[in-house]
Amino acid sequence: GRGFLPAPSSLSGTDTGTLSVVLGIIFVLLKVVQFYQERKKLIKALEAFPGPPKHWLYGHNHLVRRELGSIRIMSWGEEYPHAFPRWFGPLLPSLIIHHPEYAKSILGRTGKSPQLVLGSCVLDISLGQGLLILNGTKWFQHRKLLTPAFHYDVLKSYVDLMSDSVKVMLDKWEKKNTEKKSVELFQDVSLMTLDSIMKCAFSYNTNCQTQRSANSDYYIRAVYDLSYLVSNRVQTFSFKDIFYDLTRKGHEFQNACKLAHTHTDKVIKERKMLLSSEKELGKIQKKRHLDFLDILLCTKDANGVGLSDEDLRAEVDTFMFEGHDTTASGISWLLYCLSLYPEYQQRCREEIQGILGDRDTIEWEDLGKMTYTTMCIKESLRLFPPVPAVSRCLSKSITFSDGRSLPKLVLLMSEPTLTKRPLLLPQVYDPLRFSPENSAQRHSHAFLPFSAGSRNCIGQQFAMNEMKVALALTLLRFKLCPDPSKPPRLLPQLILRSSNGIHLHLRKIH
Repeated sequence: GRGFLPAPSSLSGTDTGTLSVVLGIIFVLLKVVQFYQERKKLIKALEAFPGPPKHWLYGHNHLVRRELGSIRIMSWGEEYPHAFPRWFGPLLPSLIIHHPEYAKSILGRTGKSPQLVLGSCVLDISLGQGLLILNGTKWFQHRKLLTPAFHYDVLKSYVDLMSDSVKVMLDKWEKKNTEKKSVELFQDVSLMTLDSIMKCAFSYNTNCQTQRSANSDYYIRAVYDLSYLVSNRVQTFSFKDIFYDLTRKGHEFQNACKLAHTHTDKVIKERKMLLSSEKELGKIQKKRHLDFLDILLCTKDANGVGLSDEDLRAEVDTFMFEGHDTTASGISWLLYCLSLYPEYQQRCREEIQGILGDRDTIEWEDLGKMTYTTMCIKESLRLFPPVPAVSRCLSKSITFSDGRSLPKLVLLMSEPTLTKRPLLLPQVYDPLRFSPENSAQRHSHAFLPFSAGSRNCIGQQFAMNEMKVALALTLLRFKLCPDPSKPPRLLPQLILRSSNGIHLHLRKIH
């Protein structure tokens, strides 16, 4: 019989491969054209904002380096009113905002909030999808679920824990000869806030302050390392970051992330086992205080659904990262500011002594009475904001009060360190002078240490309480004096630091 031959294929394997290549090239070309059109539109929009000349490849990166970068940015703020472009290489633009009305336009928008962008990929790796970098519906859900964890009834129980940690630090300082030889504050304060937040978040007592280093506990070491590595990674972003994971710091970063996540997962698993029975739940709720993890495990949405294990880990790690280094920066710069102004320092000390009397302990009710002390804290935060820049990405176009507009998806950076310049008439108020009495005259969006609007810092009351406790107990024991031989040099990374530390002489009050 007649044999059957297979029907010839309309396209051979070679032809199919060629078609795939052609389609791939067309797709790439379309993307290039789309990118070119969007870039052209973006450059045209940014033409309305004069700024410093940029290099075709580096943008402004070669002009903004380490501590000199902050000086350069501030000088540009004086030269270019309201806002100016800042290019991170040839492709990534931002708009540095340094006027409170512009900040209000961005941060005060209702509806879909502008999202955090700069460094979010790095933060995602180290912290997970926590409240800091979430967007959209999930951000709103988490914000609502986390709000009870920062209720004043919860914060009340943290005051004693904070006080205990501060006293350990002060005891260390008392053993040193801090009058003749200055003490570097930032490292000690950072360990103190880490010790404090471990107690508040996990009910976990560490000895990280009294050990020679933080190596005694792998989780403490991991959090400590991550604070530095994340700041360094974002600050030094470049095209070489493609190979970052292959470098020594890349390995350290990945290892620190793994250690931190493993510890948090272990703690969550153990705590959930305790909560598995109603009897154990009752014991947890009758403890002297509910810690951050207890509250997150117990909270549910309207449908009775709580946070997943992955979300729990992200939120706990975010709280740890945000809550210890930022507060350490705020406390360190606060002590430095008051060392420069002994009259303000003494007035705070007298207010605190009047509130406490013969007590050397801080109670919840005392914090609300520290009126002048709070004014000084806020003035220090204005001059030295712990988070020196807040980045946002527009979800839709915006037109500012002066008529200039921007399209959506433009990276913006609201720069609190610059908003101190154009706030008031110079003859009325010198914005670079430490002046707590003039806080009432400032624009509402000229003070942004905790950002503003719907995405403001959920833990700002926690931070303010810890700053009040730390300052009050410190001023009861020491008179703060600057070390003229070691003035701090501003180093604005994710957290505002000093490249050479913050050195003070501490004179014991007898």
